[in-house]
Amino acid sequence: MDNKKIDISSLDIPEIAALFEELSEKSGVKLEKFRAKQVFSWLNKGVYSFDEMTNVSKAQRTVLSENCYIALPAVEKKYVSKIDGTVKYLFKLFDGECVESVFMRYEHGNTVCISTQAGCRMGCRFCASTIAGFTRNLTPSEILGQVIAASKDTGERVSNIVMMGIGEPLDNFDNVMKFLELVNCEEGLNIGYRHISLSTCGIVPKILELSEKKLPITLSISLHATNQKERENLMPIAKKYSIDELLGACRKYLEGGGKRISFEYTMIEGENDSREDAMRLAKLLSGMLCHVNLIPLNTVSGRDYRKSGKEAIANFVSILEKHGFPATVRRRLGSDIDASCGQLRASKIEAKNT
Repeated sequence: MDNKKIDISSLDIPEIAALFEELSEKSGVKLEKFRAKQVFSWLNKGVYSFDEMTNVSKAQRTVLSENCYIALPAVEKKYVSKIDGTVKYLFKLFDGECVESVFMRYEHGNTVCISTQAGCRMGCRFCASTIAGFTRNLTPSEILGQVIAASKDTGERVSNIVMMGIGEPLDNFDNVMKFLELVNCEEGLNIGYRHISLSTCGIVPKILELSEKKLPITLSISLHATNQKERENLMPIAKKYSIDELLGACRKYLEGGGKRISFEYTMIEGENDSREDAMRLAKLLSGMLCHVNLIPLNTVSGRDYRKSGKEAIANFVSILEKHGFPATVRRRLGSDIDASCGQLRASKIEAKNT
């Protein structure tokens, strides 16, 4: 890929129109501003080449291909669950880097879980995304491209997006904000903010910055522990931002008009699943409008943690509900294809290095 070319898929319509004005002067080929909407529409339909844009003249397509590139990811590997039709993708990006996405079918519509970084530097002990290390941030187009490519491959519309794949979204803040703008655009995929969830391990300053944006997305906080020492053991980010600081930022987020927060809590046998943990969690969240999403741990190769038993999870739910907190246990889709993110990428890198 010529790094001098422009990533046109990361641009919104006004930015494309401004680019067309520059390219018109540079090339001598007129690229009318109204064509910005046409090109934007084509990009969101999942074209891999400017030649597929049939209502754009050949001369204009030549100018675009000489100066721009389309960053739609290619399907490197694909696994389809025989149980529920869940599809797990390993997408290959323009530079050969790979990320994972999962397409899930629900009664209320199709959801895609997407990655925001190639690898992750947060270092959570139970997560596969950190195993192969961090390479780089994804561009807005590479984040958006996962949604477009999954929809194109399945032939089905995506109604909901969760940013819970590989990477920490708030560690790639600017590109994620641009992605949200692009995916919400009426001339594009037109997926409303209320149908989008962003999951973070707790980068406190960025939570506060996100609060200032006043976007009606769902903020999901990966908590996973009920005291400082346990959280530091599971999640190194806790050494930088304490539980008290994190929950303080969450309360400010809600005070600033944010939607109800969802707290993600991975259930790990013998680590964080006791009745005492449930009681402490209820106390931590006291007075906060929130929901608790309990996640039975997905077994990860190279990690010693095991998922909690059914009885421990049921007791945890019962205690939270008695204290007035709605709690659900995440239904595991695609169990026969191991649909948790990070392991495909790690295997790909391991194979490349051997």
